[in-house]
Amino acid sequence: MQAKAVNKMVRISPTKVRPVMDLVRGKPVERALAILRYLPQKAAKEVARTIQSAAANAENNFEMDPEALVVKTIFADEGPSFKRFMPRARGRADRIRKRTTHITVIVDDGEEI
Repeated sequence: MQAKAVNKMVRISPTKVRPVMDLVRGKPVERALAILRYLPQKAAKEVARTIQSAAANAENNFEMDPEALVVKTIFADEGPSFKRFMPRARGRADRIRKRTTHITVIVDDGEEI
């Protein structure tokens, strides 16, 4: 049985989120949250929120044991980019892309029916 949570439109670039995800992929939920709690990256807080949401979905919607949950799948997709302009020399402008991320977490208790 699997439970899923998706955190959309997170204002961090996916390339900054993915190295944080690599640290917790395949680990038990409690251990993953403990690892994320002490990371200095801004992405760690968002990933932790998504893992907590997936664990809560598993416990409340599918009646899984919260102690047995493991982060089975975790990935970051690119969301829409906010486009801004920065003035440059000689009246020109450069486009600034403020990227967003969709974080997806799937937790599993390891039991097969």
